Amino acid sequence: MSRKYKFHNPNAAYFISFAVINWIDVFTREAYFNVITDSLDYCRKNKGMLLFAYCIMPSHIHLIFRDDNENPSGLLRDFKGFTSKKMIESIIAHPKESRREWMLSMFKRAGEKNSNIKNYQFWQQNNHPIELWSPHVIKQKVNYIHNNPVKAGLVTKPWEWKHSSARNYAALDAVIEIDAIGFLG
Repeated sequence: MSRKYKFHNPNAAYFISFAVINWIDVFTREAYFNVITDSLDYCRKNKGMLLFAYCIMPSHIHLIFRDDNENPSGLLRDFKGFTSKKMIESIIAHPKESRREWMLSMFKRAGEKNSNIKNYQFWQQNNHPIELWSPHVIKQKVNYIHNNPVKAGLVTKPWEWKHSSARNYAALDAVIEIDAIGFLG
C-alpha cells in the first residue's frame, strides 16, 4: 500500500471515505442510517472521536475526524468492524428488506474472496485517509462532503440531505452532533 494512504500523524484531522463492497446502495432505510449515526455518536462519546463533518450516502460514507486517543487507524478499524456486523444483523432482521437475499449473497461472496473475513464482508477495505493540514484544505473537504448528495442528484441544497453535517453547519436539526472546528463556525 502506498505511504500516501496511511494515517501518519496520530494527532491530525483526516478526511476519509469508505464504501460498501461493490458500491451497493445499502443506506436506503432509516434503520440502516441509524446503525451508522448511532455508532458515530458512540465513538464521539466513548472512543475519543472528534467528528467535524460527515455525509452518509446510499453506498458510502465521508468523514472528517480526529482521534483524541491518537490511534485513528484503530478507531476506524473498530468502527468498520462493529458497523459491518450490525449492518448484516439489521439487513437480516428488517421485515421489509426486499433485497435481503441478494445483498447477503454479495456480502458472502466478497467475504469468501478475502482471507481476513470469516463470513460476510460489508465494507471495502480501502480507506484512503487524507491528512488535513490547513484551514483551506479542511474547508475544501467540508464543501466536498456537503455537496456530495447534490452532485448525486439526491437533493438540490446540501442541508436538505438529512444524513449530512451540512445540517449542523446550517444550524438545522441534525441526526448527530458534531464537534466544533473553530475557524469554520
